[in-house]
Amino acid sequence: MNPDEDPDIIRGEDELDDDRPRSRRRGVFLLPNLFTTGVLFSGFLAIVSAIDGEFITAAIAVFVAMVLDTLDGRVARMTDTQSEFGAQFDSLSDLVSFGLAPALVVYLWQLQDLGNFGWVAAFFFATAAALRLARFNSRLAVTDKRFFQGLPSPASAALLVGTVWVVEDLGLAAELGATGAVAVLIITVLAGAAMVSNLTYFSFKDMDFRHRVPFLSMLGVVGALMLAALDPPKMLLAGFVVYALSGPLLTLVRWQRHRRRGRAPQA
Repeated sequence: MNPDEDPDIIRGEDELDDDRPRSRRRGVFLLPNLFTTGVLFSGFLAIVSAIDGEFITAAIAVFVAMVLDTLDGRVARMTDTQSEFGAQFDSLSDLVSFGLAPALVVYLWQLQDLGNFGWVAAFFFATAAALRLARFNSRLAVTDKRFFQGLPSPASAALLVGTVWVVEDLGLAAELGATGAVAVLIITVLAGAAMVSNLTYFSFKDMDFRHRVPFLSMLGVVGALMLAALDPPKMLLAGFVVYALSGPLLTLVRWQRHRRRGRAPQA
């Protein structure tokens, strides 16, 4: 019997006709995706820790996810292992670690005492993170890589969990009360709104770490690390607050430059 006429006989790959296209078996690059898996693991750990009431551990886990998220892209570029799979995996991991995880952490920490207002604010933050990532991915080919449109989701997450870490480290969580919970709600809403805004932020993607830098620059980096080591929660929160506030300032500066160029007389 001719195998081509019998539907019960499955032809192996080596039996395919020569003129038919052969499908290549594709795998995934291990090294960058290990870092991305670490991002996802850290976000999941933050959620579990918050459920257990370990809010400092939850906050630290999100910051660890930020470090790993920075490394996975750089490792992929340095080793030339970028792929569409890696990009999609990275986006999904970012949504969990910088959208869902900080929203749930801050909700379980303070917002649940506000009833419907609390969970709506947490949901708004998670939705804003998803919209921010979707907008970033859809405009990746046409945007200026030197700048971000809207506050990046890792920085926005750092504002929330950084606040949690500082308050818990000071032992003031039990003393916040209703007024403190409302303040946390406002921070959550503002952080979410900043992600979906049109504010401009430096991306720092044009920094080249392979080139030489002045000796004073190295001293500046060492000094920053020493300050961060003195009081990590306060210094990290202060740094991300400054970065969040830089968006409106940078947007205003760029708008004024664009306005002056528009008024300049044409030759």
